[in-house]
Amino acid sequence: MSNLLTIQEAADYLNVSKDSLRRWDKSGKLKSVTTTGGHRRYQKEILDEYIGIKAAKSEIKSVVATYSRVSSHEQKANGDLDRQSQRLSEFCAKKKYNVEYIIKDVGSGLSDTRSGFVKLTKLIIDKKVNKVVIEHKDRLTRFQFNFIQMMYESYGCEIICVEKNDVSKEEELVNDLMMLMASFSGKLYGKRSAKRKRENKKIF
Repeated sequence: MSNLLTIQEAADYLNVSKDSLRRWDKSGKLKSVTTTGGHRRYQKEILDEYIGIKAAKSEIKSVVATYSRVSSHEQKANGDLDRQSQRLSEFCAKKKYNVEYIIKDVGSGLSDTRSGFVKLTKLIIDKKVNKVVIEHKDRLTRFQFNFIQMMYESYGCEIICVEKNDVSKEEELVNDLMMLMASFSGKLYGKRSAKRKRENKKIF
């Protein structure tokens, strides 16, 4: 069979009528090419894509991971982490998502070494997950969300935010700055505390 098919050959190949092909061509659903003599022809690769690849994509099973995070162990002890994870599970149940992984994390959204975040990213790189459900984008990361989203999508994974943050860009920036200050203050306090402990050991 030639790479370029006549309208009759294309109709036989797809098992449809020539009128259907003409309607699809006019609507842009399945475009033909026109020869120098003005004849309509169809590329076999385009037909294969139409009946093969598109059908395969529609059959891809969604494998979902939910990801919830709190910043401190105190929040976890208060049940905030479990409640957040439960809300995500309820959302997925309503959407009839196939949840294979429920990941809970404790740590700063500024850190990229969180155990849960690392586990989630590895699952995506290994193509074991194609949907990630989070409550807000800041649960996944405080910075570079667009970059992480682009990276996940390059592995065929979609990020779904259950709720949108109803804050302005200015408020979001202030929140980010406050998180940075809190993070740096915590690190500085930790270093000073460790230094005092070392000095106290030397005295005794």
